Amino acid sequence: IRKKERKKERKKKERKKERKKERKKERKKERKKER
Repeated sequence: IRKKERKKERKKKERKKERKKERKKERKKERKKER
């Protein structure tokens, strides 16, 4: 059970990282629009 839970935790962390990257991309787009 513990191994499975660890995998879940890892996936959650990976998703968080992905979301952060997506947000950065979105911000860049917004900045370009402002210019």
